Amino acid sequence: MRDNSLARELIAMGHETHLVPLYLPLQLDEERADESTPVFFGGINVFLQQKYRLFRKLPRWLDRAFNGRRLLQIVAKRSHLTSPDEQGEMTFLMLRLEESNLEKEVGKLVDWLKQDGKPDVIVLSNALLAGLIRELKGRLKIPVVCTFQGEDSFLDSLPKPWCSRSWEELAMRVQDADVLVAPSQFYGQLMEKRLRLEPGSIRVIPNGIDLSGWKESGGGKVKRIGYLARMCHSKGLGLLVDAFIHLNDSSLTLAIAGTMGGGDYVYVAGLKKKLEKAGLGECVEWFPDLDRQGKVNFLRNLSVFSVPVIYPEAFGLYLIEAMACGVPVVMPNASAFPEVVNSAACGILVAPGSEEDLARGLQEMLRDPEREVVGKKGRRAVEERYHVGAMALNFEKIFGKVVPK
Repeated sequence: MRDNSLARELIAMGHETHLVPLYLPLQLDEERADESTPVFFGGINVFLQQKYRLFRKLPRWLDRAFNGRRLLQIVAKRSHLTSPDEQGEMTFLMLRLEESNLEKEVGKLVDWLKQDGKPDVIVLSNALLAGLIRELKGRLKIPVVCTFQGEDSFLDSLPKPWCSRSWEELAMRVQDADVLVAPSQFYGQLMEKRLRLEPGSIRVIPNGIDLSGWKESGGGKVKRIGYLARMCHSKGLGLLVDAFIHLNDSSLTLAIAGTMGGGDYVYVAGLKKKLEKAGLGECVEWFPDLDRQGKVNFLRNLSVFSVPVIYPEAFGLYLIEAMACGVPVVMPNASAFPEVVNSAACGILVAPGSEEDLARGLQEMLRDPEREVVGKKGRRAVEERYHVGAMALNFEKIFGKVVPK
C-alpha cells in the first residue's frame, strides 16, 4: 500500500514512475499506480528454477504462464504450507542472489528496466530484496535506495541455520545501497544495531497515506472498540480480545476487521470460542477483507481504535488510517507508536503485552469527555505529517542527492 501511494504521488508530481511487483501480484484497495507492469521473480518460477534445472531453460513465454495473476493468488493462499526450511533457504538465496539458480529471472528484470531507457534510480520496497542491489547497480550503473519495512520479525522466525545466515548476509548487502530509509526513528535505530551499522546510517521518512476519501468519524451512540489489521497473534488480536473480556461490559461492541491468511482461520476460530465462553460472542463483530471504502466506513463508526501488537512494529499504517478518520487510539508504549501518538497527542499509550493495562486504557478513553477532541488531533497530525505528499517530497529530496545531475 505504501509503495503504490508513493508511486502515484510521484507520478502526480511529474516524475515518470513504475511500480514493479515481485513474487506476487499487488493486492491493493486503491487504484494501481502502474497497470502495465508485469510480475517479476514470480513465486512459482523462483521455486521451480531454484529446484529444477529444466525450468531454468524454459522459454520466457512459458515463464509468463506461471506468473498468471490467478495462479499466483491461488498459490499465495497456500503459502502457510511451505516448509520453514525451504522458506529459510529461499530467503538466504535471494540475499545471496549470484549464488542462486535465478540468473534468468535477474536477466528478465534488467531487460525490462532497460527497454525504454534505464531508470535514474531504483527504490527497493524492503531490505529482503537487498540481494538485488549489487546486480542492479552493476548492470545498470544507477543508484539504489533500499527501505526497511519490518524485516526483523520475518528473519527471526526462520529456522536454523537460515536465520543467522540471512542476518549476516543482509548486514553485508544493505551496505551496497546508496541510501537506507526506515519509516520510524525506532526502527532505524533497531536495524542499525542489528545490522551493525554506524548510528545515523539510516534516514527516516515516515509512511504516509493518500487522504482522499478518508473522512472523520461520524460518531454514534454505541461505544465501539475497533481493530483493523491482519487477524493474527503477532498483531495482538488475542490480547485485545482478552482485554475486552477483562472489561466484561456487554454495552460495548468490539469490531474486528482485517485480512486473514491461510493459517489465521484456526486462530480466529479459537478466539470466537473464547468470547462465546465468556458470554460476549454477541458483542463482537467481524469484518474480513474490507475494501478501501469499507475500511473508511468501518473506522468512522469507532469510538476508540487499538492494535496492540506484540512485536517490534516498524510503523503501523493502520494507526495512521484510524487517525485520518479522527478516531482516538490506545496503543502499546513500544515500537514506533510513541513517536506518532505522543507528537500528535491523539491517544493513550499502555504497557505492552498487558491485557489489564490495555483494558484500563480503553476504558479511560471511552470515558474521556474530550475523546472527540483527541481524535481530531490525530486527523490534524495526518494532514500535517503523515500524508503521501509529505512522504513523496522527502523521497524526492533523497533522489536529488543520489541521482547524477
